[in-house]
Amino acid sequence: MKKFHKYIFFLILFFQYFVSNSQNTVYQIDITKEIGSTTWRYLRAGLHQAQEQNAKAVILRLNTYGGTVVHADSMRTAILNAPIPVYAFVDNNAASAGALIAIACDSIYMRSSASMGATTVVNETGAAMPDKYQSYMRATMRATAESHGKDESGNWRRNPLIAEAMVDERVIVPNLCDSGKVLTLTANEAIAQKYCEGIVDNVDEIISQKLRYETYTLQEFKPSLFDDIAGFLTHPAFQALMVTLIFGGIFMELKTPGIGLPSAIACTAAVLYFTPLYIDGLAANWEILLFVIGIILLIFEFLVIPGFGIAGISGSILILGALILALVGNVNFDFDFVSAADISKGIITVISGVIISVALLFWFFQKIGSKGPLGRLALQADQATEKGYIGVPSELQEYIGKEGLAATILRPSGKVTIGDRQFDAVALHGYIEKGAGIKVVKYENAQLYVIEIK
Repeated sequence: MKKFHKYIFFLILFFQYFVSNSQNTVYQIDITKEIGSTTWRYLRAGLHQAQEQNAKAVILRLNTYGGTVVHADSMRTAILNAPIPVYAFVDNNAASAGALIAIACDSIYMRSSASMGATTVVNETGAAMPDKYQSYMRATMRATAESHGKDESGNWRRNPLIAEAMVDERVIVPNLCDSGKVLTLTANEAIAQKYCEGIVDNVDEIISQKLRYETYTLQEFKPSLFDDIAGFLTHPAFQALMVTLIFGGIFMELKTPGIGLPSAIACTAAVLYFTPLYIDGLAANWEILLFVIGIILLIFEFLVIPGFGIAGISGSILILGALILALVGNVNFDFDFVSAADISKGIITVISGVIISVALLFWFFQKIGSKGPLGRLALQADQATEKGYIGVPSELQEYIGKEGLAATILRPSGKVTIGDRQFDAVALHGYIEKGAGIKVVKYENAQLYVIEIK
């Protein structure tokens, strides 16, 4: 009986250990790529999986030099609104957009050699954007720092001024940043400024220091092939390319008879544009319907109504509107929860695609018929007579000055006989009766002109 009680006791201990271990689930999401549509999908999918598995916390391992502001802002918002704590582990770099994401987390831990900051908004060449972009980024960084509130002494847990100094070199932080340079914090500096809770070497140290779990399960988010493909398909550059192909294909198809390659290209581009947005819940059924109606109106304009009027203008507006709205997360035209940055991103993406499409079409039509590969797409553009090109046979010119008979009445057109051959001819003056003598006086526009011989 005592042995039985021992077995029960050990079984209870094992069960408690198993339950405790299973309940202490920590989820790790690695962000080691450029901040963009792909990393945004990683974070969103990882947070969703962590909630499904009742994870106690999410650790975001960051090693990135930044990326697009729009996707960084979306990731920041998702972290701030996450129902479970999100901790950042800066594993070497959290620069630019990466710093914004780190500051949004509940706690920040850094490797001893890591750095964080330099969030100035720059263009593709690395040059700083105009001040209106910096102003938006300063406000975003400041609001993110302020979102963590104040401590018992009434001081900010994360000084908003430090967050602003990471964007603008004009912001001065006493005893830290007064040299007119954008702020970047080392691990020790971040600890001194309360922007880092500890220096660690790995994720396990965060769990032991912050969560103090003796037993836990650490699960890593593993992105699927679909996540990578969908992230690529929703990249702004790829979407702009699809817009270019859609408009280019539509225009080329309307300018050429029949249905061929341009239609196939436009349809494929439209599918690649709308499908990932529809799966993500951005593109609604009515937005896709607007796009289809716009296409129908354009076809109707070009094939039924001459010129370019109401149908063509309406169709173009519907197509542009559908492409832009599909990029914006509005709900039945309700933009209350849509940021200005998202709207700007959608407009810039679509308009840039249209501009590129127009430029490429202009270049394409300029090159058709010229030397090079595109020259094969058209007949020779220059058919000079000195190269032997003629519109009609030149042998009739030899009959100028010759005489014959009117084979029919010329009123003024008719037929004449010269020698043993019969030709169409035109009387140059008045009518010529049948059987009258005629003389060829000129040859013009593939036609013999004759006068009557008195």
